[in-house]
Amino acid sequence: MKIGFCSDHAGFDYKTRLIEALQQKGYETADFGTDSSASMDYPDVAHPLAEAVERGTVDCGIAMCGTGNGMAMTLNKHQGIRAGLAWNREIGELVRQHNNANVLVMPARFIAFEEVLVITSAWLDTPFEGGRHQKRIDKIPVRK
Repeated sequence: MKIGFCSDHAGFDYKTRLIEALQQKGYETADFGTDSSASMDYPDVAHPLAEAVERGTVDCGIAMCGTGNGMAMTLNKHQGIRAGLAWNREIGELVRQHNNANVLVMPARFIAFEEVLVITSAWLDTPFEGGRHQKRIDKIPVRK
């Protein structure tokens, strides 16, 4: 599985550490930035990650910023993205199980790195339940 990553300056440290941890577990990774803790604009990295998930260049994505909200808002502007914001294990499981989130978003300024590891493992290990949830997911994209 290939996972794409992005973060703004607030999530840079956690993103870097998470990439290393997942590479040690055998995951292939792609980093869409940022490359430092210098202040930057989260849409500059969120859009390239979303496009990679939509194209299938990566299987899924993980994004982090201070609250997670800026990343989630930006990622979810893309029709093929279901970015779920999670700040604990149970929510990490549910955004996969019920919403089939293809991007996990976490609030780097509000959780410890140990929680990032727990949430990420829960999200990666939880299968999508399908059934009634698929019907709901099918209604998410805006149709013109």
